[in-house]
Amino acid sequence: MRIAVIADIHGNAPALEAVLDDLERLAPDRVVNLGDCLSGPLWPEETAQLLMARDWTTVRGNHDRVVAAGNVPPGNRSDAFTRAALSKASLDWLSGLPLTARLEGDILACHATPADDDRYLTEDVEGQDVRLSDEAKILERLGGETANVVLFGHTHIPRCLRLPATRQILVNPGSVGLPAYADATPTPHKVQNGSPHARYALLERNGSGWRVDLKVLDYNWTAAAAQARKNHRPDWADVLETGFYRAPPA
Repeated sequence: MRIAVIADIHGNAPALEAVLDDLERLAPDRVVNLGDCLSGPLWPEETAQLLMARDWTTVRGNHDRVVAAGNVPPGNRSDAFTRAALSKASLDWLSGLPLTARLEGDILACHATPADDDRYLTEDVEGQDVRLSDEAKILERLGGETANVVLFGHTHIPRCLRLPATRQILVNPGSVGLPAYADATPTPHKVQNGSPHARYALLERNGSGWRVDLKVLDYNWTAAAAQARKNHRPDWADVLETGFYRAPPA
């Protein structure tokens, strides 16, 4: 069995199309989407149409929840832009996404942690950056989850971890459409991958367990940056072109 795992598209339709082209070539048995599908000053409705046309297992991200509910906080320009751009059909689809999904083969899919769509699973905030958490903290955030494989996103950082205590495999495919960002919770910090590529993961079960490939794809990030500038978001444009968050996190 081969499972493709995508996450954190953030309305970046050209990046998603690059992933779709690669998936057509590889023909996985299943595709899992870990949420934060549409939020951003790019192509939310176009991205929604691409996703709704496919029979993928999809869970909700924290931005999906905020956009669908319509309770966008003041100053949250990305979610406000997305909410205003979406059709009723797209909002209905977003509203129906579950927090988690279980797949055959003892696999759990979630956006962040199994119980919380807005909490880092494998990272701690340290100063203005993030670092890999220790095993005890990761186990605490898993909350007793025993699935052999846990698929998660949210941090946009590609990772494949094996926890010594439980032998669980944890896979973050990275972000399809947003390679860096800043956040104010729990304290101001930034996350950056250092390249503008689209990312996803391919898991393949074999006789001895799972092989995990973290994929890195070229796409037209210049066009994505131009769309961000068109929508008055030079901060997004710089991130999309470089993969770095170069402004101090606010």
